[in-house]
Amino acid sequence: MKRFRRLRSAENIRRIVRETHIDKSSLIYPVFVEEGENIKKPVDSMPGVFRYSVDRLGEILAEIRSANIGGLLIFGIPKHKDELGSCAYDDNGITQQAVRYIKSEYPEMLVIADVCLCEYTSHGHCGVVHNGRIINDETLPLLAKMSVSLANAGADIIAPSDMMDGRVAAIRKALDENGFGDTPVMAYSAKFASGYYSPFRDAAESAPSFGDRRTYQMDCANGREAMLEIEEDIAEGADIVMVKPALAYLDLVRAARDRFDMPLAAYNVSGEYSMVKAAAQNGWIDEKRIVMENLTAIKRAGADIIITYHALEAARWIDEEK
Repeated sequence: MKRFRRLRSAENIRRIVRETHIDKSSLIYPVFVEEGENIKKPVDSMPGVFRYSVDRLGEILAEIRSANIGGLLIFGIPKHKDELGSCAYDDNGITQQAVRYIKSEYPEMLVIADVCLCEYTSHGHCGVVHNGRIINDETLPLLAKMSVSLANAGADIIAPSDMMDGRVAAIRKALDENGFGDTPVMAYSAKFASGYYSPFRDAAESAPSFGDRRTYQMDCANGREAMLEIEEDIAEGADIVMVKPALAYLDLVRAARDRFDMPLAAYNVSGEYSMVKAAAQNGWIDEKRIVMENLTAIKRAGADIIITYHALEAARWIDEEK
């Protein structure tokens, strides 16, 4: 009889035979920056998460640097919103200001810039709206313009999350033509129309004012289509691909890992975070144990990069284990 328990008998033995390890450098922390001054505003539906104005952004940047994680993913919330999301591609927009500030104070910090119109549009959708429909092709030039503006501000990686068809090709072409041929694109390739995003929409003020996003984000039932989306983004020039959300879609993280020899990210999204926080605050779960178990599951499924609101706490816990 095989004695599997021999290798489980003590922590020092379990540690040396452990198959999956979370490296702090693989963790990316999302940051919300808001137009205004002296702002550190808690996101009620995401305990421990805040929105910062640029003048107070240094507070969270210091934590990120101290944690020694991989970097940050930045989202901007402007004061002015209009039908075409013009602040998204304004060279002096809130996100561009924030990126310039980060790069001036922490030049070594990896800054991934989310590219989408939803935080900047008056209607809250990720693309141009015409007669109640989200129009694909008219949106692409705006996303390309936003990408160039953010790259020019100093963003290290451009991350389109809008789910418009053809946007990776349009962005790659625009970056190349404007002298940013070395700037990678991390595509939200398999992004599903998920109920797990609700707390994020509070944080980013990006809830749609009508309808929903099911005409452009993926149906949660479709796994084969997810592989086609990823394949197309790779063909269009994506350097990193993503599955979002992570936990409810670990089967697709694994399928992508098996099928594509590409850097693979998974986004441990706001709803996944908030459920853990709520249960922990009620004393129903051991927060550290659950967070590390969830992140290990994402890593074990095949993700190279994990975008998570737990990143700073997880980094501390990883250090404590050393």
